[in-house]
Amino acid sequence: MLQENFVIDKKGKKIAIQIPIRVYEKLLADSEELEDIKEYRKAKTHKSEPIPFDQAFREIEVGL
Repeated sequence: MLQENFVIDKKGKKIAIQIPIRVYEKLLADSEELEDIKEYRKAKTHKSEPIPFDQAFREIEVGL
């Protein structure tokens, strides 16, 4: 079970929460994975011709 530690202001209102690093890292990884899934779904609906990986990689490298 997760122990929640709240940070409160002078009026007793909860303004933040402290969580263990491992929980934070899991939440962060899950969030990044969800963003990747959203981008994948968005790309899937885009009607364009796929380009070879090598070409895409070169275009990304030139853009940097």
